[in-house]
Amino acid sequence: MNLPAQRLCTFLTFNGTARAAMEFYAETLPDARIESLVLFGKDEPHGDEGTVLNGMLTFGGQTLLFMDMEAAFPAPAFSWATSLFVTCDTEEQFDELFAQLSEDGSVMMGPEPVMDLRKCTWFTDRFGVTWQLVWH
Repeated sequence: MNLPAQRLCTFLTFNGTARAAMEFYAETLPDARIESLVLFGKDEPHGDEGTVLNGMLTFGGQTLLFMDMEAAFPAPAFSWATSLFVTCDTEEQFDELFAQLSEDGSVMMGPEPVMDLRKCTWFTDRFGVTWQLVWH
């Protein structure tokens, strides 16, 4: 496994959609890049062939780690209790990220102004991952 330099990273566990999520985030998030992607091979224990054994994506100086669970031992669903929080530089960036990331997801709040934030939103994406976007 290619380990990140950061000591604390977000590790996202999926049920067969980790690669699709990594590719979607790499296309959607500015300056995001897939640093590594290792798939389970045929007859490997603890994983289904072609799913993600481990993957790493960098974005905004942060590292996100990815993995798929085997079908026999599925990962629990993501929840609103944890979210990826992104501060946007411009309103245009906020609007674009919101439109792309929330498509086929579920919006819990916003976009709307909240206290000193010009725009804020809270939603899950098509993979069930929860995001908060803000434009200050």
